[in-house]
Amino acid sequence: MRVLGIETSCDETGVAVFDSDKGLIADAIYSQAEMHSRFGGVVPELASRDHIRKTLPLIGEVLALANLETKDLDAVAYTSGPGLVGALMVGATIGRTFAWARGLPAIAVHHMEGHLLAPLLSETKPSLPFVALLVSGGHTQLVRVDAIGRYTLMGESLDDAAGEAFDKTAKLLGLGYPGGPALAALAESGQPGRFTFPKPMTDRPGLDFSFSGLKTAAMTTIRSIENLTESDRADIASAFEEAVVETLTIKCTRALAEAKLSELVIAGGVAANQRLRQRLEESVEHVFYAPPSLCTDNGAMIAFAGHERLRAGFSEPLVIRTQARWSMEDLPEVNIFPNH
Repeated sequence: MRVLGIETSCDETGVAVFDSDKGLIADAIYSQAEMHSRFGGVVPELASRDHIRKTLPLIGEVLALANLETKDLDAVAYTSGPGLVGALMVGATIGRTFAWARGLPAIAVHHMEGHLLAPLLSETKPSLPFVALLVSGGHTQLVRVDAIGRYTLMGESLDDAAGEAFDKTAKLLGLGYPGGPALAALAESGQPGRFTFPKPMTDRPGLDFSFSGLKTAAMTTIRSIENLTESDRADIASAFEEAVVETLTIKCTRALAEAKLSELVIAGGVAANQRLRQRLEESVEHVFYAPPSLCTDNGAMIAFAGHERLRAGFSEPLVIRTQARWSMEDLPEVNIFPNH
């Protein structure tokens, strides 16, 4: 079965084809970062309009890369939520219409389930059950995974997600959008230990996160320094990144102990952060990631997640449905586990 995957939940247009026998055979991503950087963040209306312009050409590009025609596809998967409603509507409308016009089954994919399953596209895969850290610009969650579709939320951010805190702090430091990678790059030249920021909610029981106070601490430090130098900015970036990484590591080890499990999956855009990967590998016995190119939003994870649900017998009725908010705990269970 060949599944076309379409991702348009925020500011990246992703399209891919996943094949049951060959795995991921083609994928392409168009980033809107340059457009949104002029505004310091994502402008939802502009994001939706750009998805309208880019999705169909990207489908054509991916099919050409895969040496396929539309008649060679067996199903379509598209992101239905969570995300920006207008952006989701573009992908859902194109995906469902594409499937209907060709008589193909279609499946509405949960964006975060896509991220969660992306590490299964790596050569080294986790075994069930495991704990997943989903960490991105919009979400920071710890989830116990007993099967595809059998998810238990263990903890989540009560305010800013980790990636959102990265972006906002980067903006305070005068860095461009998206700020997370820029802040991490700046932190590499910072002097460790010059500044110390709080590790939110690590001094109390529980697995929830809160990054708004950490962002405020960074803002207070930045504003307290007259004539902020490049060295000051690098030292603040290093201290901020260290606080986020240490907080995530503490919560992950705590979640594994609570679940009595040893395998951790880390997924989402922040999963590409090298300091976080290094710290988790030092602290956790078994850690699994998506390939770096598949950590951010992409069509490959949607094609794969859709493939798993379609081969288990799920499909979408002839409706166009999107959900800005959507709990993974509401998803139906898939009683199979990938063996690719």
